[in-house]
Amino acid sequence: MTTAPWRDPALPATARVDDLLSRMTLEEKTAQLYGVWVGAATDGGGVAPHQHDMTVDYDWDELITRGLGQLTRSFGTAPIDPALGAQALARAQRRIKEAGRFGIPAIAHEECLAGFTAWQATAYPVPLAWGATWDPPLVEEMARRIGDDLRSAGVHQGLAPVLDVVRDPRWGRVEETIGEDPYLVGTVGTAYVRGLESAGVVATLKHFAGYASSAGARNLAPVRAGIREFADVTLPPFEMALREGGARSVMAAYTERDGVPASADPELLTGLLREEWGFTGTVVADYFGIGFLQTLHRVAGTPAEAAHAALEAGIDVELPSLKCYGGPLVDAVRSGEIPEELVDRAVRRVLLQKCELGLLDEDWTPEPAAAVELDSTGNRILARRLAEESVVLLDNPDGLLPLAPDTRIAVVGPRAADALAMLGCYSFPSHVLTHHPGVPTGIEIPTVLDALRTELPDAKVTFAQGCDVTDPDTSGFEEAIARTAEADVCVAVLGDRAGLFGRGTSGEGCDATDLALPGTQGELLDALVATGVPVVLVLLTGRPYALGRWHGRLGAVVQAFFPGEEGGPAVAGVLSGRVNPSGRLPVSVPQAPGGQPWTYLQPPLGLAGEVSNLDPTPLYAFGHGRSYTTFVWEDGTGGEEPARIGTDGAYDVSVTVRNTGDREGAEVVQLYLHDPVASVTRPDMRLIGYQRVRLAPGDAARVLFRFHTDLSAFTDRSGRRVVEPGALELRLAASSTDVRHTAHLTLTGPARVLGADRRLRCETEVSGAV
Repeated sequence: MTTAPWRDPALPATARVDDLLSRMTLEEKTAQLYGVWVGAATDGGGVAPHQHDMTVDYDWDELITRGLGQLTRSFGTAPIDPALGAQALARAQRRIKEAGRFGIPAIAHEECLAGFTAWQATAYPVPLAWGATWDPPLVEEMARRIGDDLRSAGVHQGLAPVLDVVRDPRWGRVEETIGEDPYLVGTVGTAYVRGLESAGVVATLKHFAGYASSAGARNLAPVRAGIREFADVTLPPFEMALREGGARSVMAAYTERDGVPASADPELLTGLLREEWGFTGTVVADYFGIGFLQTLHRVAGTPAEAAHAALEAGIDVELPSLKCYGGPLVDAVRSGEIPEELVDRAVRRVLLQKCELGLLDEDWTPEPAAAVELDSTGNRILARRLAEESVVLLDNPDGLLPLAPDTRIAVVGPRAADALAMLGCYSFPSHVLTHHPGVPTGIEIPTVLDALRTELPDAKVTFAQGCDVTDPDTSGFEEAIARTAEADVCVAVLGDRAGLFGRGTSGEGCDATDLALPGTQGELLDALVATGVPVVLVLLTGRPYALGRWHGRLGAVVQAFFPGEEGGPAVAGVLSGRVNPSGRLPVSVPQAPGGQPWTYLQPPLGLAGEVSNLDPTPLYAFGHGRSYTTFVWEDGTGGEEPARIGTDGAYDVSVTVRNTGDREGAEVVQLYLHDPVASVTRPDMRLIGYQRVRLAPGDAARVLFRFHTDLSAFTDRSGRRVVEPGALELRLAASSTDVRHTAHLTLTGPARVLGADRRLRCETEVSGAV
């Protein structure tokens, strides 16, 4: 029997795909361009926007005779035992292979934002907590484990990471982002991509591009970002994750910028992404995003017109259904409305990816290679380490923390005894199980209350909830005040409840009007402080909240951003002192609920000044975090006399960090750029490098940053990315407002225009660390 060329693994992938494509009918080609979502809810309680009115009915047995591009969320739609789920997915793949002429299996994709979104799978800290670790290698290790779990269950593609840069902390999806700085987002996000891709899973960058810049922080609202904000803040994390991480897929954003929806923007999805950046993978639609071109954006009058606009822009795959790329696309091609060449272009990219994954090989099998265990001991150990590194000690003015081991503690607050307080909206229990009441979470999630009792067995711990997260009822205040009055210290555990589309205070579609603590939690905190008993505020949130109202009135403040299934023990470890806190803020914490809204990336007019009575200065700055040990920074590079280098030059800046305390700890050395004069306004400070350094008591390490002038580039008035001559300052700092040493530079020579090969990262070297 002669094997067709497309089946021959010895041939180049392009030759195999061209041969296969030449044999396919139009219906078989379009079938590779959509997914189906078996079991998707249509009752208005779904997990994607407009799921209830965008889901399309189909006959499964008839549909798969043409083949199938993608299988949507076999594990992430309903609770199913992972081993049984893997077997069911394998059965579905066998049916797809047997039904179609060519026997090509589907790509199975799942959400994996903070772990595999499946029942009984490890729930890791959310991306905002990854940002708080400032530890890309640890995030890469987590992503590799997530990828291994996905592969073990038969999944090929993960819909993560989110590379949106926070522009307004009222936005509901802040918890899904890594932070408010593009360099931090880019480096941590790229580490995640490397980890997932190293496991053989296709990483999908989202949301491309500008989603987090929505007006008024409303989900899916129009994006008003100008060309320089878009180029210098929004795009760099995606560019880094593609060039350095090797991501093989990109998801188009729901939003529109200046009247053009991302899903219908050929300049973005083809001109920039493919022609300028050289991307060769697949572009997938966000769920129902192509249909939204008709229903929400109104730039298409029919599903076929929406399909035409999306294909022309460069979207290869419609997820999660076949509303536009199914029958409407076939009919439009046959009538001459849509050129078949657009279909062929997209199908070629999809088949090349399937070839890369081995799905075109005759010996491919859907059966899992090993037992499926999604919450292993190794996973939990890593989840604990991530959680511990992500906890940020915002304040501890009088050294109230760590707590004495035999003290009397009143634990108060609606987040103290709720396991779901640890999880973001894309964790399986918060994302899916809310639609399945009575089904257990499937994983062990210790609460802060339980963990603190375990952590401090000799302490007398009492508990009162005080109030709900959002319910205005204050009848529980009395008991909370009474328990606090009897204690030596009160631990107030407040924060968010993750949810979707208004069913929570944080998460997709859960945008906030301001940055006040939800519900009556602020009033509860006032009542606890009024007792005179020292109060330790512990926040379990998906965004920063305004804390200026209590500044100087609290014994300590601890911030954790949805720290995952091991978050309770991590927070308790910080309270007891077993864990020396080392997290640093990936977002600023505002003084007042209005929040302005504000991130630290501000030009001069965005800072406090005489022109307005409103002061946007944050209470706790980007990069801030305290420790139970002390560090001194010595012998920093630089002086008053500027060093002169060319606009294509490099300069090393370094500092010695010494642990002067009595316990091991980690410091995060941050490098910021200040550009005093430029042809367009520039952020007063912006991060261009950082290094986490762990030191034993008395030890020191030299941290060196290899600055290249490419890192000073920005988009000028003509839209070019340029390095301009003139003065620069490189600021070694412990946060965006805590500068320890400054190196002055003068760039000489002509302005230099950069291309797609520009340097994106400031390389670092460390000598002497633990």
